[in-house]
Amino acid sequence: MENQVLTPHVYWAQRHRELYLRVELSDVQNPAISITENVLHFKAQGHGAKGDNVYEFHLEFLDLVKPEPVYRLTQRQVNITIQKKVSHWWERLTKQEKRPLFLAPDFDRWLDESDAEMELRAKEEERLNKLRLESQGSPETLTSLKKGYLFMYNLVQFLGFSWIFVNLTVRFFILGKESFYDTFHSVADMMYFCQMLAAVETINAAIGVTSSPLIPSLLQLLGRNFILFIIFGTMEEMQNKAVVFFVFYSWSSIEIFRYPFYMLSCIDMDWKVLTWLRYTVWIPLYPLGCLAEAVSVIQSIPVFNETGRFSFTLPYPMKIKVRFSFFLQIYLIMLFLGLYINFRHLYKQRRRRYGQKKKKVH
Repeated sequence: MENQVLTPHVYWAQRHRELYLRVELSDVQNPAISITENVLHFKAQGHGAKGDNVYEFHLEFLDLVKPEPVYRLTQRQVNITIQKKVSHWWERLTKQEKRPLFLAPDFDRWLDESDAEMELRAKEEERLNKLRLESQGSPETLTSLKKGYLFMYNLVQFLGFSWIFVNLTVRFFILGKESFYDTFHSVADMMYFCQMLAAVETINAAIGVTSSPLIPSLLQLLGRNFILFIIFGTMEEMQNKAVVFFVFYSWSSIEIFRYPFYMLSCIDMDWKVLTWLRYTVWIPLYPLGCLAEAVSVIQSIPVFNETGRFSFTLPYPMKIKVRFSFFLQIYLIMLFLGLYINFRHLYKQRRRRYGQKKKKVH
């Protein structure tokens, strides 16, 4: 049994250009590591799960890799870095669909595809900024200013939405259901401020100050501001309805977790509880928020029909009156279509980050 060949535990992660393997073997010297015909061959004497033995494994990769692996030995493990021939995201590591029993995700280095893209863009942006600012001196100063600016923006938004959330919560515990009907008059000014300031977030994405995707940020900005400024802001009849409470409460409940997450990211801090909340809290709150927005639109249709606000008549020879409620009905369809698309995207993101770790427990 002393010379028995065994398989070590291997953990893997990826980026668009690289693969990372961590082999759980200690006290390894001069391992035999090579890649031939797109298959990684590993063999080494070391101390693993079955004691001091010869351990080996072979992995045929899903796609082509460069045949020059780079490895680094530590007292506890062997770290292997492999370059992909084509920079793109792999759906799995091996050519065979069934994952080998000795292989598992390396959650210390694991990122889902969107986070890896953000990391890649951040590194590329950092490299370009360094080249561009070398002749100007002190690039650290500009980077610090940018981080300080983003930190302050997220801090202000966090404080604004926290004030709304606490105000609505306290009023509900004191006044009960009666607090629903004057929600707009109690917190509308702060909500106006926060939602107008949210335009900065979209501008940051558009000009490259942040690596956030532009379209989701723009859609959220336009959708919320439509509800706030058009549905609630222009119709006094809507401002005294209970649905305002549920719309504002769902928005603020989401943002009191999202903005501190981005705020801490500006100073390179990762709080695992906050990260978990960022990937989880949307599951109940996002559909509830969309449902509340839909209810507000439905309740506003007879009000807009009665007042005729924003309705118009087509010119001669048609002379057809087009009610604003027609556009509200179209908006409802788009709202639920957007809910389906975004919910599926967010669910897949969370499953990539936490799903496999849960499977490991069972």
